[in-house]
Amino acid sequence: MIERHIILEDIDPVVFYGVGNGHLQIIKSLYPKLRIVARDNVIRVLGDEEEMAAFEENVEKIRRHVLKFNNINDEDILDIVKGKQTKADSVKGVIVYNISGKPIKCKSENQQQLVDAYEKNDMIFATGPAGTGKTYLSIALAVRALKEKTIRKIILSRPAVEAGEKLGFLPGDMKDKIDPYLQPLYDALEDMLPAVKLQDMMEKNIIQIAPLAFMRGRTLSDAVVILDEAQNTTPAQIRMFLTRMGWNTKMIITGDMTQIDLPRGQKSGLTEALDILKDVEGIGFVKLGQKDIVRHKLVTRIVNAYDAHDKTQNEAHDKTQNEAHDKTQNLK
Repeated sequence: MIERHIILEDIDPVVFYGVGNGHLQIIKSLYPKLRIVARDNVIRVLGDEEEMAAFEENVEKIRRHVLKFNNINDEDILDIVKGKQTKADSVKGVIVYNISGKPIKCKSENQQQLVDAYEKNDMIFATGPAGTGKTYLSIALAVRALKEKTIRKIILSRPAVEAGEKLGFLPGDMKDKIDPYLQPLYDALEDMLPAVKLQDMMEKNIIQIAPLAFMRGRTLSDAVVILDEAQNTTPAQIRMFLTRMGWNTKMIITGDMTQIDLPRGQKSGLTEALDILKDVEGIGFVKLGQKDIVRHKLVTRIVNAYDAHDKTQNEAHDKTQNEAHDKTQNLK
């Protein structure tokens, strides 16, 4: 008789054990020669050495399944113990799974280009209108890398720029003041990681979310670093951010050039960076468009309407400029 303690690392034990410990009861029934007691994330096992070895191997496979898919059912457990491929494993092209076990996949050709660019480059610029999945896909790639342990942390950042309105005084401590700017990043993470696990990772600084100003002076290594809403950076800010890159790090910079909230006359750092870095080896550039929008169908129509309006305005402006130029020439 031997005894083992197995720790369920990196997963929510509630998902592993199942509702009312249903999954755990199935596992126990498959190993009648073992006495199995589970508490929190620790499984205590006592019994036959040979059966213990098989139990430990399959528990680890089940743990990895839960880590990858954020979900497991009775059929999956039986398939794993029998050495068969689960239904979830047979699905192709999945970046990561959300907390409900739903696969997160590319939904357009340009979104796939973003994933391909991530595989081939250490730095990627992804630009496009609202709703094209720039930020969501980037965070999904980061979560996958963290789960696969190819990196040690995720760092997410945004410039704290008010979107065309003055918010005035915000109550609370520093976190309370900056969280409203960073909420979209929290939303994406909460869709991909169980709440308890996400909170634990943030407390341990495995996942860090901070305004762009907090990046100064740091060297960011062994990480996926995402700068969101980069169109609202100044040239000095984005230059500072890009030079934070350390070893074994990938950077993804996302932005929407139609939603620049900088003060009038202030040049966007993203615009400048795209021009300066366009020929630098190791940097990938992906441009998404209206056909990549995955939000409500009205978002596509709204983007199209504003694009048409901007085009009309620009044409009218050019016409006015040309008429003024011609008038000046005639006066001469």
